[in-house]
Amino acid sequence: MRPNALGTTLAGLVTVVGLTVGSVATAGTSFAATATTAQTTAVAQPAAVTATENFGLTTAEAKNVQDFLAYHWGYTGAIDGQLGTNSWKAFQRCLATYWGYTGAIDGDPGPNTIKALQRLLKDSYGYTGAIDGIAGSGTRAAFKRFAA
Repeated sequence: MRPNALGTTLAGLVTVVGLTVGSVATAGTSFAATATTAQTTAVAQPAAVTATENFGLTTAEAKNVQDFLAYHWGYTGAIDGQLGTNSWKAFQRCLATYWGYTGAIDGDPGPNTIKALQRLLKDSYGYTGAIDGIAGSGTRAAFKRFAA
């Protein structure tokens, strides 16, 4: 080999080795989670109830409910017409006190919350359906009367 060719070859070899070492050194910092790791992480996170459930109420009607909850049941959130977790926690306190709700005060308006709500609505707001935990049209109509 000629001296220039040898120098060029050595320079190229040093460059390749340098790039390889640099790639290996940064491999740890550019780690991407595998699908299994991402799934495990997602499962490990606690689920939070954050959805709004107005059961057919308008924003104005839901604000009326929030006013009632603030006045009587310790609701301290915004009067924004969105019955979210904190609104339903306050409502569950009401339902637990008077209407047979025995579930967790978790802000999730699931079937047990709806059954207690149906008992309240049957007592004073014209609900005539079954206490079935399903917020059907009869439950929604009576809930509108409650919110008026």
